Amino acid sequence: MPTKAAKKTSARKYSPGASKDVEVEMKAMKEGTLKSGRSGKKVTDKKQAIAIGLSKARKEGKKVPALKS
Repeated sequence: MPTKAAKKTSARKYSPGASKDVEVEMKAMKEGTLKSGRSGKKVTDKKQAIAIGLSKARKEGKKVPALKS
């Protein structure tokens, strides 16, 4: 008798709205208009732009995984 393979569920980790927030921040970074929070320096790092977008999505209450500490 063959064994059944475990079925994966493909639930979204990030909401479509959170993806849109990240997309907006990435576009602002590429245009050169994205500034970091306290210092106000221009953001040039892709990962930092993504982090800013996710942070804004969390503040708006969208579905985003919690920060890892």
